[in-house]
Amino acid sequence: MSRLNVKVVNPERVLFEGEAASLVAPAWDGKVGILPSHAPFLTLLGEGEVDVDLVGGGSARHPVSGGVLKVLADEVIVLTESGRTTSSD
Repeated sequence: MSRLNVKVVNPERVLFEGEAASLVAPAWDGKVGILPSHAPFLTLLGEGEVDVDLVGGGSARHPVSGGVLKVLADEVIVLTESGRTTSSD
């Protein structure tokens, strides 16, 4: 099973680092969905939540406001100007 390696970072700390089955993020012009084997991709973030579907179930949500999302070789890096962490099972 393919997986994404995801890192969500704000200027103060790493909010999340781990493996995910998929990710949905608020791009500046609408939501984007990322699955394993996604083409290389770079976008500006808008305001909303990065929703990470965890491998094995559950999810992690990270409210963000601005920043950049980069995808390269099953690695997703979210750099946000502000953000925090919430989780659900």
